Amino acid sequence: MTKTERNWTGNIHLGAKVDIEVVLNQLVHAFNTSPFFKHNGMTMRVVDGQIEAYVEMQDFMIGNVAFQILHGGLAATILDSIGGIVAMGELYKKAEPETIADTIKKVSRLATVDMRVDYLAPGRGKYFIARAETLRLGRKSCTMRMTMVNDDDKPIATAIASYAY
Repeated sequence: MTKTERNWTGNIHLGAKVDIEVVLNQLVHAFNTSPFFKHNGMTMRVVDGQIEAYVEMQDFMIGNVAFQILHGGLAATILDSIGGIVAMGELYKKAEPETIADTIKKVSRLATVDMRVDYLAPGRGKYFIARAETLRLGRKSCTMRMTMVNDDDKPIATAIASYAY
């Protein structure tokens, strides 16, 4: 394992128990250094032991100019991103010292296989927060449910996605 891989995964040592707080913070740090996330104004953060996505509304995010609402593509991107990073965290949470090498491999290969987005309300708000929950965590894939709310805690969009690893 290279130094970059160890650093990206919270300096996990093979055969050691995972410090999930360290791992979640390292995952968030890795995602927040992504040029794509920076370009879209998205950040990940750990709140009460859970990862959530956060984005403040900005003019370049407007998809419907007539009504000044968030572009659906940005909503889908946030939902997909939070689903993936939370899935990674869940894999680490269930990892045992003897399975950590396999877990690291799964996390590094995790990819979206399928996602369905339901837009529930116009994307209006000062900021948006997305969270994810695990519906199924299997040996080769998982299914996640994600929800994005605005600053009034009104659901804007929800999604269900499958991730393979």
